[in-house]
Amino acid sequence: MSITYLIVLIAANALVSFKGFEDAAFFRKYEFHVGSIRAGEQYRMFSSAFLHVDFMHLALNMLALYLFGPVVIGYSGPFGFLLVYFVSLLFGSLLTMVFHKDDYSYRAVGASGATTGVLYASILFEPDMRINFIPAYLFGLIYLLFSIYGMKTKKDNIGHTAHFGGAIGGMLITLAAHPGLISDRPGIVLFLTVPIVILFIMAKLGKI
Repeated sequence: MSITYLIVLIAANALVSFKGFEDAAFFRKYEFHVGSIRAGEQYRMFSSAFLHVDFMHLALNMLALYLFGPVVIGYSGPFGFLLVYFVSLLFGSLLTMVFHKDDYSYRAVGASGATTGVLYASILFEPDMRINFIPAYLFGLIYLLFSIYGMKTKKDNIGHTAHFGGAIGGMLITLAAHPGLISDRPGIVLFLTVPIVILFIMAKLGKI
């Protein structure tokens, strides 16, 4: 029964994304757009997380959610899972605004912030998981380092910055709800913090 919440989220992402694929006006109205958000359309910070650039973008995010969501549900229950998902979504959008607040033309879409938060939470719970023979914690590091590359190149409409905000949100809400993880897995917590620190150092040096 608890998996129902996961299925509903995946269905919601699929329905909104397919509508956006077919209706450009709908896509433009609900995508993350700094100029529109600063003009008062804050709902875009939420709605943009249910839109995707194309089917592959949607499929990858929903696959990640399908694979890692059950781990979070298993440890935190349905409500805890939803909390991780939406707190990560919010952090992803907020960090994107922090980084791009003066770029009024900046646009982005995707559930990447929310799914990255779920990924990070699941790694904290099950650091020994493997993804195609790659340890989950290493996969998380590679995923975020690739996001730094995406932020630098800016060749797509995918919200790479949101990945980091989602990772931060997912870590914070998971560690707040399960503080014992800090003492039980200090190495993993530190390891997952590395790409986030790299991001902020690069931002401070003007490299992003």
